[in-house]
Amino acid sequence: MSTVVFLHAHPDDEAIGTACTIALTAKSGHRALIVFATRGELGELPPDGLNPGETLADRRVDEARAAADILGAAGIEFLGFKDSGMQGDPRNYAAGSFWAADIDVAARRLAHTLRSEAADVLVTYDEGGVSGHPDHRKAHRVATLAATMARTPVVYEATFNRDHLLGLLESARRNPSAELPSLPDPESLSELGVTADRITTVVQGRSVAYLKRAAMAAHASQIGETSLFLSLPPDAFAITWGLEWFIRRRESSVTADDPFRELGVETGAAA
Repeated sequence: MSTVVFLHAHPDDEAIGTACTIALTAKSGHRALIVFATRGELGELPPDGLNPGETLADRRVDEARAAADILGAAGIEFLGFKDSGMQGDPRNYAAGSFWAADIDVAARRLAHTLRSEAADVLVTYDEGGVSGHPDHRKAHRVATLAATMARTPVVYEATFNRDHLLGLLESARRNPSAELPSLPDPESLSELGVTADRITTVVQGRSVAYLKRAAMAAHASQIGETSLFLSLPPDAFAITWGLEWFIRRRESSVTADDPFRELGVETGAAA
């Protein structure tokens, strides 16, 4: 049995980016632990409002636990930093924010978890943070350093296959359906993830896409029924979001225990 640690910036990022892989990791008999850098304090307020005395962080932690249970994760942890907000938000540099955190301090916190869990694999984001969000970009840097500190043998970078998503978008535009939601502008995807030639590993998760959908729905404060995700019919959801893409870091050990070799299809691309 291997232990895979998934580092994410905010609750709901794990459901969007790696939920299928988390579920398949658990179903294959391995341990999946989800670590969040922040509690998502600066996210959207829930449509139904907050309960008396409840903070948005409280709500998002509860949602993260529910999503982890759905996916079969062994548990969740938090590094204890605050949400930094979107790029250019003055709160990027607020005291305690993840973006402003000393990278050595943050990496040591994550490295402690990697050591205590005897992690075989660490999953983080690509160098652009997939979407460019400051906390995602910081997570990449922190994870890279923490893996070195903890001597975690295998590191994967979660990403999106930009070419695949653009292809699906073009196909949907050529074959419009009343069941599909309004489609995003291709320009809005131009900086998302990486091009196909950089992908090293593809996890085929359509068999557990229903769990990914349920995990997204558990994050109801941030992912509504009318979102681009949940408004898709189940079949279209599985086609669109049932694949998950990763870049295996070139310096990662090729002999270590790596459950991704069971779950994923190696594409042979260079990391």
